[in-house]
Amino acid sequence: MDDDTWFDEEAGPLVRPYAMTGGRTRTLQSDLDLITLVVAARGRHAEPESMDPEYLNILSLCQSPTSVAEISANLKLPLGVVKVLLGDLIDQKLVNFRPALAPDHEVLQAVLNGIRRL
Repeated sequence: MDDDTWFDEEAGPLVRPYAMTGGRTRTLQSDLDLITLVVAARGRHAEPESMDPEYLNILSLCQSPTSVAEISANLKLPLGVVKVLLGDLIDQKLVNFRPALAPDHEVLQAVLNGIRRL
């Protein structure tokens, strides 16, 4: 019997998400939400040989501003896991982020009125 016959490609990742975060479910970066934009810090370089692949994947995705939701979707990881991993990268100053600003109610109303006129 082949040793690899138990593995099923469709089963998904073999590492549980909480293992990627060391069991952590929260980050100190409370400003991270779905539409927060994250970008790799210029002039700061990670040591690839000392980083987990998830961190390297995030840094690769963040070469241009990318939302937390896009990172989560691209990596096929739960949002909570991505926030914890991003928090680690922010703490290491390897990525920068800009909290999303709440849209102005008047602007939203003007957009809605414009759509209704169409």
